[in-house]
Amino acid sequence: MREFVQSLRLWFAPQRIRDEGETPDYRFSLANERTFLAWIRTALALVGGGFAVDQFLPDLRWGVRVGLALALLAAGVLCALRAVNHWVRCERAMRRGEDLPASRFPAVLSLAVAGVALAMVVLVVFGWAGR
Repeated sequence: MREFVQSLRLWFAPQRIRDEGETPDYRFSLANERTFLAWIRTALALVGGGFAVDQFLPDLRWGVRVGLALALLAAGVLCALRAVNHWVRCERAMRRGEDLPASRFPAVLSLAVAGVALAMVVLVVFGWAGR
């Protein structure tokens, strides 16, 4: 728990990361930042997809539409939070000379997106389930 709180503090005070270890080659830090930005783009796409499902598929039954939209929105929120957490963890590991942290999040996110996509395929193949 202490490690989590310490990591959370670094989200808002990244200059404190410099207190640890040695400065890595700047190219690695920039690559870490590009990865962060890729995760943020993914989060924005998921949020946009959630709003699109809610706004542009009015013929879907309310529960189905809201369920799909909320699944995409929740995945977007988790992706955005995970992006900053992953950035901090990787930056700290590089400064400490440790292996980069492993994560199950890409697999979890892939399964969530695949689940929503599969539900959408079923809806397209079998037609919209009216209101």
